Amino acid sequence: MILESVIARVVEQQQNRLLSRDHGLPRELVPATQSLSSHALIISGVRRCGKSTLLMQIMKGMDEKRFLYLNFESPHLYEFSISDFSRLDNLITQKGATTLFFDELQLVKGWEMYIRQKLDEGVQVFITGSNASLLSKELGTKLTGRHITQELFPFSYTEFLSFNALSPSVDSLSNYMATGGFPEFVKTGDEEQLATLFDDVLLRDIVSRYGIKDIKSLQRMASYLVANIGNRITATKLKQPLSIGATSTILIWFSYLELSYLVCFLPMFSHSTKAQLINPRKVYVIDPGLVNVISNSMTDDSGRKLENLIFLHLRRKYTELFYFDEKGECDFVAMKNGVVARLVQVCYELTPDNLKREVNGLLRAMRFFNQHEAVIVTFANTDVFEQDGFVIKVVPAYTYLTTDH
Repeated sequence: MILESVIARVVEQQQNRLLSRDHGLPRELVPATQSLSSHALIISGVRRCGKSTLLMQIMKGMDEKRFLYLNFESPHLYEFSISDFSRLDNLITQKGATTLFFDELQLVKGWEMYIRQKLDEGVQVFITGSNASLLSKELGTKLTGRHITQELFPFSYTEFLSFNALSPSVDSLSNYMATGGFPEFVKTGDEEQLATLFDDVLLRDIVSRYGIKDIKSLQRMASYLVANIGNRITATKLKQPLSIGATSTILIWFSYLELSYLVCFLPMFSHSTKAQLINPRKVYVIDPGLVNVISNSMTDDSGRKLENLIFLHLRRKYTELFYFDEKGECDFVAMKNGVVARLVQVCYELTPDNLKREVNGLLRAMRFFNQHEAVIVTFANTDVFEQDGFVIKVVPAYTYLTTDH
């Protein structure tokens, strides 16, 4: 139980602090938030990707007396429970707020019932959180379908260009591959911010939330995954080198890391769901800047970093993503409602040594999915290949990332 006066003080302090901040770069997601009516808008994404700033941008132009903002991650609200919503309701009534903005609401058990109640009262609700469980199908039942879900990522390449007033080029692409898109890091360049972010995700979003005791092993595994972006990963093969007792533990930790948005796992395409679960998955990290700060890899991994970049670009647009391997690999198969929308191969630089392998892998996927056009994304190469009625365009990443809509 928390005193109403404590909640009121937190609301006032947080709202004043938020409204005094710089409004930041208008995010590409903002237009999708404008048609909200009787549905709650739920925005999830990794820590510090700009969710609170996005809420502030939505607040812009609203009457401050008509909305209430509350971040439930405040130390003063650690004991907040469903019974405390009645005290919050008193504050909402006193203020006459008709729009609610809640950060990290998933920390309160049973929050869905309260939100459904507010929607029934005609209140407009915006929710953000750093856990993908906010987007789960389970919410469809608990909120009776009255929610719209969106994901927010760190700055895309086009947002990075806008923020820094840059143009698409090899130089700006190199800069983005090194810096990534976490807004505060793009602004300051302080690497300690990314190192702290990495630890915060592990300790606050995973260790505290799920009660993990073996913190060192979790940290070791997370660092290993960041250092191995673009590689195929299986829990069985990780068990021995990371000294983790059970494969089941690794699989559970994989799911926690993915729910926290720190890493993403890409399954191999198969018409069999069982085969998708058994085959190795490729691992990618949520932002290229984290790779440079966290990874201890001593090898030149520019190719894998570029591949990670293209994965993130596709992940922003598609939730059905796979890699394809039938005697030749295609890096990305992007689908929408079970229908192939994009076939994408990534190669840092096409050379006489790798040209046949890259083209053949893509051609196999094109024939398999009956797609007559596909693309190879490179760092700087431009070309076009035609074979047996199939067309493969070779495009520099700085062009692909700014023109593929």
